[in-house]
This record gives sequence, C-alpha cells and structure tokens, in this order.
Amino acid sequence: MSAQAKFNRDEVIEKAKNLYWEKGYHATSMRNLQDVVDMRPGSIYAAFGNKDSLFTEALNRYAEQGAANLANCIAQEKTVLAGLQRFIRSVTICSKDGAPNGICMVVKTIGELTQNDSPELLTHATSILKQVEASFVNTFELAIDHGEISCDQDPAELARYFQIQLIGLRTYAQVTPDTEAIERYIDTMFRHFL
Repeated sequence: MSAQAKFNRDEVIEKAKNLYWEKGYHATSMRNLQDVVDMRPGSIYAAFGNKDSLFTEALNRYAEQGAANLANCIAQEKTVLAGLQRFIRSVTICSKDGAPNGICMVVKTIGELTQNDSPELLTHATSILKQVEASFVNTFELAIDHGEISCDQDPAELARYFQIQLIGLRTYAQVTPDTEAIERYIDTMFRHFL
C-alpha cells in the first residue's frame, strides 16, 4: 500500500500561486514557499520536483481560473460583449483590492523573466498569454456570429486590441484610485468594437 500524501495538492498550488503572484518568481524563496504552504523543502521537492515545477503549476492554475472567470462572465450576460465588459471590470476594478497583485500574473512573469535566467518558464508564460489571446479570438468570433460586431471586423485583431487594453488597464488600476476613470476607459474601449 502506498503512502498517502499528507497535504492537499490543490491548496498548496493555490497558496503558491498567490505567493508567486504577489512577490514574483525571483523574490519568492524556498523559505517563503515553505512558510506559506506549510511544507518542508524536502516535501515540496518530493511533491513538485523543484521551485520551477511548482511555479509552472501555479501559472497553470492562474490561467485556468482566468479562463473560468471569462466563461462565467459571458454566461452571466445576455450578450458576449456585455460578458467581456463584466470580465474586464472583474479583473481591473472588482479584484483590485482582493487579489495578491492587480497586475496579471502571466504578464508580470513575462516582464520579470529573461531568456538567460529562466527560458523554460518564460516560454511557458508566453504560451499561456498566446492561449489567452486565442480564447479572446474565439470570444470575438462568437460576438460576430451573434451579430454584436460587424462581420467586417477581424476577430484576431480585436483580440489583440482587447488584450493590450486589458493589460494596460490592469496596470493603470494599480496606480490610480479613480475607479470612474477606469470605467470610462472601459466604455471607450468597447466603443471600438461597434
């Protein structure tokens, strides 16, 4: 009979995700991880292999939660564009004070890592960002199919524009207390799609 793990893997990944998201990859030490996930370094290595593997799982968890949030926001609204507006508000305004860091964890990772120190992690984070953009392409295709956006529009271009605006707004939301301004910028952004 094999020994049962004495920890909840999902909880450990969630706690590690929040720590990495708050501090960044390089600023998170094994000691930080040990304290937050309440595991000894040997147990962390046995369960996840190394710090990079745990970070990869944390990034994956972040991406999964983002995808679920997008799907949930769209499901709660009558139109796809209203769902996208709900989504962008949820990650810029609603989560501003509750998230470990308001800046997207994937974008933060790409900004922090270099090809010299962590090429595999950088490649993984970049691939996640491309997957996110692909999900936005699918979302805009759906909006076009539903007649919410002109069929003359290119869903790939709309997705790129949306992602760039989203990244900028999330960053801007961290440096301004002016929620009304962010709301106005979101409204202006969505006028671009019509």
